[in-house]
Amino acid sequence: MLEITNISKTFNPGSVNEKLAIDNLSLTVNDGDFITIIGSNGAGKSTLFNAISGVFITDKGKIVLDDMDITLMAEHKRSRFIGRLFQDPMKGSAPGMSIEENLYLAAGSGGWLGHITEKDRKDFRDRLALLDMGLENRMKNPVGLLSGGQRQALTLMMATFNPPKILLLDEHTAALDPKTAEKVLEITDNIVKKNNITCLMITHNMESALSMGNRTIMMNSGKVIYDVAGEKRQNETVESLIEKFKDEAGKYLASDEMLLKGNK
Repeated sequence: MLEITNISKTFNPGSVNEKLAIDNLSLTVNDGDFITIIGSNGAGKSTLFNAISGVFITDKGKIVLDDMDITLMAEHKRSRFIGRLFQDPMKGSAPGMSIEENLYLAAGSGGWLGHITEKDRKDFRDRLALLDMGLENRMKNPVGLLSGGQRQALTLMMATFNPPKILLLDEHTAALDPKTAEKVLEITDNIVKKNNITCLMITHNMESALSMGNRTIMMNSGKVIYDVAGEKRQNETVESLIEKFKDEAGKYLASDEMLLKGNK
């Protein structure tokens, strides 16, 4: 369980650029939750992920993961049990190294100087075959030669090779074409379900926000303004979410990027 209690973060305090990015936010993420997160640009979605993963220390509040207080824990220590994918497919893997070398590092069994065995290769090949992208036949190829979708799928596999306590997906399909994005979302859903990974996914695609996972939250001005699950979520539509945003935040989403690019 991830328990976030009353966290806040202000950037550039006391200057003309002061920005309250997270405002006394509390959120409980239960084991096995797959939460989709929507909201306008600047709502604090990625900042929330940065707080969870330890990119910065919050100004106040507490973050507890499985009864372990990680509020002041360094980012590199949190990375041992928090996986994260970014919008940019170039992040999260080493482009000059081969597919099998990247997977070997993700497996964490031998370190930089370890030796890839035939048993390792068979394991990698079997895992890659599940992606249905032909990568199991290209394991010697440098990752930098892969397409954006192939690289993002590989990065997802690397982040979950040893299933993390929590997986953060920061618009990980936003840079992909619609067909490839759909494929990567399918792979995401399969991996999360197979490994029962607790997951939070930021998306601008409101249809995906309602169809994937078991719970949806809406953010605005650094706060969670709507949290829906179960039968109530099943009855939600894109249109009802837009109206909910208007009611809770006092403005429409119609001109926002999430409607312009997320529902085609």
